[in-house]
Amino acid sequence: MTDNRSELPAVGKISPEIFDEIILPQLGAPSANILVGPQHGVDVGVVDIGGGQVMALTTDPFFIVPQYGWERAAWFAVHILASDAATSGLRPTYMTVDLNLPRSITRDDLEVMWSTVHRECQKIGIAIVTGHTARYDGTDYPMVGGATVIAIGPKDKYVTPKMARVGDSVIITKGAAIEATGLFAATFPQKVAEKYGPEVAARAEDIFWQMSVVEDALTAASVGVRDEGVTAMHDATECGVWGGLYEVARASGVGLRVYKERIIVKDEVRKVCELFAIDPYSSISEGTLVMTCRPHKAEAVLAALAAKDIAASVVGEVLPESAGLVYVEGGSERPLRHPVVDPFWEAFNRAVTGG
Repeated sequence: MTDNRSELPAVGKISPEIFDEIILPQLGAPSANILVGPQHGVDVGVVDIGGGQVMALTTDPFFIVPQYGWERAAWFAVHILASDAATSGLRPTYMTVDLNLPRSITRDDLEVMWSTVHRECQKIGIAIVTGHTARYDGTDYPMVGGATVIAIGPKDKYVTPKMARVGDSVIITKGAAIEATGLFAATFPQKVAEKYGPEVAARAEDIFWQMSVVEDALTAASVGVRDEGVTAMHDATECGVWGGLYEVARASGVGLRVYKERIIVKDEVRKVCELFAIDPYSSISEGTLVMTCRPHKAEAVLAALAAKDIAASVVGEVLPESAGLVYVEGGSERPLRHPVVDPFWEAFNRAVTGG
């Protein structure tokens, strides 16, 4: 008998098939208060807590890469977590943290890391309410625990990637391959400088600090949500812009037409992607916000983002699901497919090993 079951991936997120076969059918006790439950490509769960209020929650690994420097590593860890929560349109408010630290970490390392976590949470408005901190054998960077970020707000003010509507405008902030560029430039600054010069290397390395959509999402939502503005937001992480667009469309059950030339690709991003031989549109891009909004509010959203010095562009429109997912390049329509495998990881491994 043939075994047609899906297999686990070698690395990275599980496939939608595995999620549907194993995770989704087994979610513990049912609750009528769950407004948005687990779904592939949806960043947050949403629970009705009564009184016209909801709680949006997201959980991710606590991701620390000491090679970035402890301050940069901790900044990134906080903003990965807070970014997903902010895509609900509600300000992140509370965080719980589990730290399962390697025995190699020192008191000084921990002090710099945690003071940065504290500082960034203060800036965003997040209070840390509980957690667990210990050192263990068998743990290692970068996955040194996990955390949950909670946002609380009015029931009629949250959005999720399931809410995109036909006729919406599609907006993308900052452009493609923000995270891939920031990580390559921070890890291999000399290699970038040797190829393109110190000025390009410095601009590319500075992109590291753009790997957050907290400000993007909260600024866009401040214009309005649902009928009055933003309808869906999603952080373009694994598989980048193409992956983020695909996931929003599938979550909402809609089609898309996207104009590739309208997607921002910064000069330093293009150069770094060429240097490490990756496609910017399908490469990991924490810091790039994919959103949909009612067309009459698109200009207001762009203006609000510009006032915060956040680059953004209208790249397409939401279509009926029957129209499919397409992008336009050079005047020709092509199918917009999920990349499935992000090219960043293999390229990063090649760079680390000298391949």
